[in-house]
Amino acid sequence: MPPTRPTPKSGAYPKVSGADNPAAELAPATLPSAEEEVHAEAEVVVDREEYESLQRDLDQALAKADEHWKLYLGAHAEMENLRKRTERDVQNAHKFALERFFGELLPVRDSLEMGLAAANDTVDIAKLREGVELTLKQLAAAMEKFGVRELNPTGAKFNPAEHEAMAMVPAHQAEPNTVVQVIQKGYVLNERLIRPAKVLVAQAAPKPAG
Repeated sequence: MPPTRPTPKSGAYPKVSGADNPAAELAPATLPSAEEEVHAEAEVVVDREEYESLQRDLDQALAKADEHWKLYLGAHAEMENLRKRTERDVQNAHKFALERFFGELLPVRDSLEMGLAAANDTVDIAKLREGVELTLKQLAAAMEKFGVRELNPTGAKFNPAEHEAMAMVPAHQAEPNTVVQVIQKGYVLNERLIRPAKVLVAQAAPKPAG
C-alpha cells in the first residue's frame, strides 16, 4: 500500500508581510477626489480676492493720507504767511501810527517858524496876534481830524469823569457845583480822556445861622 501525502494543517504556512512582498510596496497611492480638488481651488480663489480687496483698501488709505498731508502743508504755509504779514503790519502800525498826525502838524510848525522869522523890534502887535490865532486854529483843526475834543467846561456842571477840581470857591452868581473857571483845558481822544480839565468849582453858599 503506497504511502499517503500528509495534509498540512491550517496556519502551518507563514504569513507574507509587505516587507517580504515587493509587490505590496508598488501599490498606487490614494489620489484626491475631484470634489477635494474643486474645494482647494475655491480656497485659492477666495484668498486671492481677499488679498486684492485689502490691497485696494490700502492704496485708497495711502492716497487719502497723502491728500491730507498736502492739505496740511498748504494750510501750515498759509498760516505762516499770515503770521509774518500780521507781524509786519503791527510793526508798521507802531512806526507810522502818528504819520498822518504829524503831517497835519507840519503847517502849524511852518506858521510858527514864519512868524518868528518875520518878528522884529517894530513888529505890529495886532498882526502878530492875528498870526498866532491863525496858527492856533490850524492846530485845533489838525487835532480835531484825529478825534481830539477840547474840554472847556466853563459854566457846565462839574463832571468828575472829565474835570479835576482844583478848589471850591464861593460864587453867588453861579449855581453850586458848577465850573466857574477853567485853569487848564482838558482833552479827549476818541472818547478816551487824555487830560482832565483843571477847574474851579462853585461852592454852595453857607446857610444863615438860625
